[in-house]
Amino acid sequence: MKKLVNKIFILLAAVGLTVSCEVQEFSDLNNPEVDAFRDNLTRGDLQDLVGGVLYSTRVRLGTYFDDVGVIGREYWRFASSDPRFTGDLLGGQEAILDNNTFYITAPWAARYRSVKNVNLILEFLDGQDVSAQFTSAEISATKGFLKTIKAYELLLNLNLTYQNGIRVDVADEENLGPFLSYDESLSRIRAMLDEAASDLQSGGSSYPFSLSGGFSSFGTPDSFIEVNKAIAARVAAYQEDYPAVLNYLEDSFFELSTGNMDLGVYYTFSLDQRDVPNPMFFPVEATTAGARIVEPSFIEDAAADDNRLSKVAKRSEPLTLDGLTGDYAVFRYKSNVDDIPIIRNEELILLYAEANIFIDPAEAIEALNVIRESAGLGPYMGTSDTDELIEEMLRQRRYSLYAEGHRWIDVRRYDMLDQLPIFREKDDVFVQFPIPLTENQ
Repeated sequence: MKKLVNKIFILLAAVGLTVSCEVQEFSDLNNPEVDAFRDNLTRGDLQDLVGGVLYSTRVRLGTYFDDVGVIGREYWRFASSDPRFTGDLLGGQEAILDNNTFYITAPWAARYRSVKNVNLILEFLDGQDVSAQFTSAEISATKGFLKTIKAYELLLNLNLTYQNGIRVDVADEENLGPFLSYDESLSRIRAMLDEAASDLQSGGSSYPFSLSGGFSSFGTPDSFIEVNKAIAARVAAYQEDYPAVLNYLEDSFFELSTGNMDLGVYYTFSLDQRDVPNPMFFPVEATTAGARIVEPSFIEDAAADDNRLSKVAKRSEPLTLDGLTGDYAVFRYKSNVDDIPIIRNEELILLYAEANIFIDPAEAIEALNVIRESAGLGPYMGTSDTDELIEEMLRQRRYSLYAEGHRWIDVRRYDMLDQLPIFREKDDVFVQFPIPLTENQ
């Protein structure tokens, strides 16, 4: 991080950001533009800076999803020019995860770039009198939104390094905070979300900036607080604090009875030259030059009438690389401009079910049946035994949240990594990524 933060740049997006971000790059934090923001932040500047944060949150998303998706055995990432996808990430031939390779250094740096950009904006807001430009409510709204984004970015990096931890305090590049344990990192992220929620509560009914279409259902401070609470519910589940999960869900956009599965917030993409396309899209008939091939057990273990199988598509012929062969391609994202969920109601229903396994098993079954009905399946016919309900909940998460970045994390937190399928005899399942070598330089 010490070298990294000196290289981070501010990404600026055009005013009126609605669908895509128009990006302008600045290479030096100490340049006149940044000094100008620090001395005189205008409404136009804030729009540009928030747009830059929304841009940087999408940088290297494809690498992040491939990290968790491949290790979690959701799919294989074929890239004939780079054997690390089918070697290192799968533990092939007794491989180890390299601490100085793109699959950890690139997404790690991208997430901390977003964190750095957020920290700079917060510094600009706190370091000068901006009352002539913004109301106190607008300042609170901005802080609440940005702190929520910052907490989410930190959570993604923690998902990768797990017990190796992350740095949370990185505002001062000359005096970076220590690496915290997994548990302490989660506690700090949750506290950050709670602080952000408090800011949002004082934020009134509008932001002093525009957001992308992915936030259209929650484009105001008083509605975005429901997203903040949804993310906090996920964090609380990772902490096994199930009463807190239910408390957060109560204040989130969680809907059980209506079952609006796709209500939520999303990363958006476009083909504008100043924007980025969806990095998770490959054509069904893609070649080994670049393809995502479904791990066969996803098909084999599915109920025949599960409509969530629409997230995969059968190829005209199998594709093989490095001893891995599959008949199906990932089809969760059907074009290179499809949205990618940040968090949505289907996950919240599953979090509600998970928490109630330990609090009210009958309510857990009701929630699981909402998921099953949505998938075209009959009601759950098992018992209310805790282990059996956990198995059912994880099964539904596997199919409902396919290729959305959850499977590896889910089985890891239930100590079930040994249940993930091994296609090649010498492969292995990794528990976590190492801290990038750049952190020690």
